[in-house]
Amino acid sequence: MSSLPNHPFGLTITDAHILATMQSLQGWEARYRQLILWGKQLPVMEESLKSDQAVVAGCESQVWLVSEQDEQDGWLFYADSDARIVRGLIAVVLAALNAKTGEQIMAFDMDAYFSDLGLLDHLSPSRGNGLKAIVGKIRTEIA
Repeated sequence: MSSLPNHPFGLTITDAHILATMQSLQGWEARYRQLILWGKQLPVMEESLKSDQAVVAGCESQVWLVSEQDEQDGWLFYADSDARIVRGLIAVVLAALNAKTGEQIMAFDMDAYFSDLGLLDHLSPSRGNGLKAIVGKIRTEIA
C-alpha cells in the first residue's frame, strides 16, 4: 500500500485525457485556466515531505517531488509547488508518468507530449526549463 496521498493524475486523469482536453480548448488563455484547475486537484504536500532532497533543482518556483514504487512496480509521484501554474504543469507531467513502470517512464516521449500540448510555445524559457527539470528529476528518481 502506498504511503503517498492518492491523486487522480496518471490514474483517472491520463495523458490522453490531458491532450484531448487541451486540444478542445480555444486559445492559450483557456488552456492556462485549465492548467490552474488541474493544479488545484493536486493534494497539498505535507510540510514534512518538503525536504532538501525533494527539491527540484532548475525550477524558478519552489518545486518538491517525492516518489515510491508500488506493488506492481509502478512509480507513484507526489509533487507540489508554491506557484499555481507550476502545480498545473506538474499535473500534466504526472498524468503521463504516474503509476507507470520505470521502463514505461523512460520510453514515454515527453518532448512529443509537450509539443502536442503546445506548452513550450507559451511558457517563459525559465518555466519551460523548470518543466524539463521536473521530468529530469522523475527519471533520476527511478534510475
